[in-house]
Amino acid sequence: MTRLVLIANAGDGTISTLAINREPNPRLEVLATSGDVKGCSTFAIDPERDLVFAATKDPSIAVLRLDRESGELTELSRRPVDAPLAYLALTPDGTSLLGASYHDGFGEAWPVDGEGLGEPHSRFEYANLHAIVAADDNVYAPSLGDDLVAQFRLEDGELKPLSPGAVNAPAGSGPRHLIVDGQHVYLLTEFSGEVIRYSRGDNGGLSEEQRTIVVDPDAGLSRSRYGADPMEEHLIWGADLHRGGRFLFTSERTTSTIATVEVGPDGELGDVLAHTRVEQQPRGFAVTPDGEFLISVGERSTFASLFAIHDDGSLEQVSRVGIGAGANWVRVL
Repeated sequence: MTRLVLIANAGDGTISTLAINREPNPRLEVLATSGDVKGCSTFAIDPERDLVFAATKDPSIAVLRLDRESGELTELSRRPVDAPLAYLALTPDGTSLLGASYHDGFGEAWPVDGEGLGEPHSRFEYANLHAIVAADDNVYAPSLGDDLVAQFRLEDGELKPLSPGAVNAPAGSGPRHLIVDGQHVYLLTEFSGEVIRYSRGDNGGLSEEQRTIVVDPDAGLSRSRYGADPMEEHLIWGADLHRGGRFLFTSERTTSTIATVEVGPDGELGDVLAHTRVEQQPRGFAVTPDGEFLISVGERSTFASLFAIHDDGSLEQVSRVGIGAGANWVRVL
């Protein structure tokens, strides 16, 4: 099966569509680069309808249709929003689109109306929201500024806060991105370089279970803070995380590395097995659903790299192709 990879090139205002071809050797092939999505740094995909919801710096959300054969994207509609969005995600049933605004500190939900978006039906506010993720009947949104994860229940498409409405993260850690894996939620912090594992209760409420440092101890990085320049001061600059097979992967931008963390059968975080050098300043990356490959891009790179994931958690670069500038968001279909 040929997998498609979509990559947002924020510097060019485009989205690249690539194919992962496995024969005779695994490699990336650029099919198309299209779309008029200025400063795009996040998008969500409805694979059932081949729709792509892309946030722009205008600010707006563009709805595009993906042609899987050519890789081309065609714009169908566009909706203005109050501020640029740092994260977009669809609810599991595809009926609502969720968005988080980092600089304006709000989360919002829009009903998906055919090939467009309706009026927002839910809104909440926390400082520097950096992500929003839906799983089952729950929604979770990390607030980097307030050091917490807001938690909600989805009822008829609307967000209803749980009791309590948020769970704390360590002070000054900078909660950034999270993923939901069954009854476990893994949160990556931007400033302290930790993965925090939470368990999900019967109503979806989170309880902290474990913390693990994932930055390279030999890199000499110091803890960061809001408003600092991580590159200038050589500070921790955590970005993204994804699960693949027995492993959890996290990216760190100052050292341009991806860490491989072992995950036990019960979801418990184990040892950090490797730190692999990847494309420069890796804000976003992705792992194929079968856990065999990882795709890395960099905000200061114009290339995408395909890495084979080995049984010991090591990453081997097997392909590298040119894409657009400022690449920062990757998703696999």
